[in-house]
This record gives sequence, structure tokens and C-alpha cells, in this order.
Amino acid sequence: MSKADKLGVSSSFARAQPVGVSSRRAAIAEATGAPTSGVVPPSEVPIEALAHNPFNLREDLTELEELAASLTVRGQLQPLAVATRMAFMEAHPGNADGLGRAPYVVIDGNRRLAAAQRAGLRTMQIHVNDSLASSAADILESALIANVHRVDVAPMDQARALQELVEVHGSQAQVAKRLGKTPAWVSQRLTLLNLTPELQDKVETGELKVEPARRIGRLPQEHQASAAEEAVNAVNPPRQRTRPTPAPTPEPDPSPSPRRITITADSPDTIADALTAHLTPDDLKAVTELLLTRI
Repeated sequence: MSKADKLGVSSSFARAQPVGVSSRRAAIAEATGAPTSGVVPPSEVPIEALAHNPFNLREDLTELEELAASLTVRGQLQPLAVATRMAFMEAHPGNADGLGRAPYVVIDGNRRLAAAQRAGLRTMQIHVNDSLASSAADILESALIANVHRVDVAPMDQARALQELVEVHGSQAQVAKRLGKTPAWVSQRLTLLNLTPELQDKVETGELKVEPARRIGRLPQEHQASAAEEAVNAVNPPRQRTRPTPAPTPEPDPSPSPRRITITADSPDTIADALTAHLTPDDLKAVTELLLTRI
């Protein structure tokens, strides 16, 4: 028996051999050098063995310097969730651009990978889970679920990813079920896609806040510009010009007349915007406490 044959039947060597590999996977492995199924996955790999997910829902990887500094000082606290190159290519045939020769594709942790590259880390801890990439929809879904509760995901990026899931699963209700959210949650976030391109840009820059933007997205597009201008001015009222000679300050009235606030109560968002624009923080807090006592 040859040395290779002896190694092939040894218990330690057999555990590392691919088992149940399809002809398709074998062909891809031969062409790309990607590991096949059946190989015990590592828990830590060189950083060059990791490729960013080209379909990551975050178009911009933000605040990398701060995260890179944290990785340098505290190290990596959570492993990256990755899929093998093989699983990714089966879900996205013909879409290997940007992967290089990396044997693993990051599904959750692309921002941490970018920060680690900036910090000069040589290895990263990983958790290999090919079920995250069993289809193109699963890859998108996995990335979205991982980021649903993170505040640093741009609202427009989240809305676009949700729309892609709706196209895959056929309805907002199905997407809500798979994400563990209500249909109203999904619908509310998709309203941002109904905004005009100009208003979508303002949401991305932060000039137009997300909550009023979602309300405005339910309006016909010809009415959106004026509603957006009103919302922006409610948050940032125009500055008053300083008079060269200010008028004398009147004596305080011992019994001032109450302030009147006119509110068009077409939605809770409208009421909240109007109160925020007209009340001081202390008055707003007092109103909130009074409302809570009446629920």
C-alpha cells in the first residue's frame, strides 16, 4: 500500500477529506481553489483569506477609524459570519468579481473586516455557515437580518434591501414573516422609496429626517417638496435677523395669556412635529408626562 493510501485511511487524515462533494462543486473547486464541503472549517484565518460580500446592503462602510482603533486596543470580540467561496458562487454563479482568490466571503461583518484591514490585523476569527448563502435571497436576507437592529445602517440602504426581498418573496407580508417583523414595519420603511430622487438624497445626507420622510413618502410626489420644506423648517426654523437697536424689554406680565398652537391632526407624526417645534424641552417633557397619565 502506498504512503498516500495509508494516509487516506488514517482517522486524523480522513476527518479533513471532502465528503459528498457534487461534480459541480468539484469543478468549481478545481478552477478556483475554494474548499469543498466536508472539510472541517477553521476558526481563525489570515485576513487575506476573507473577501467582502459584493452584495452587502451597506453601500458606505462608515466610521472605520474608530472601529479600527478599537480592534487594535481590545482585539476582535465577535467572529465574522462567513460562507465558503463555493457556497457563494453556487448562489451567485458568474459573480466572482471582487472576491479575488479568497476562500471565504463575509456575510455579516464587512465593516469589521474593513476596519481590521485598516488596522493592519493579520488574522481574524470566523464562523463558517454555508446555510447563510444557500441562495442569493439568503445572502441578502442574512445581511439584512444581521443589521436590522443596528443604528448605523443607512435608512435608504435598508429600504432598498427590503424591496429586493419583496421581489424575491413576492409580498411585504412574506418578508415581514421571515424577518420576524410586522407588515406595518416593512411598509413604513419602504415608503422612503416613494420619495422623489431629490428627497431621497436629502434623507441620505440627513437634511430630511427619517420619521417625517416616511410620512411624506405616502403623499403624491407633486405634494412632497412642500411637505418636506415644512418638515425641515419645523426642525430648523429660519434664524431671525438681529436688529441694530433692540427694542426695550417689556416688564413681565404677572398673568401672561396662554400660548395657542394650531395643529392639523392628520397623523401622530404631525402632532409630534408641531409640539416639538413650538414647545421648550421642559414643556415638552411635561406634556409627555401628562399624556402618559391618561393612557
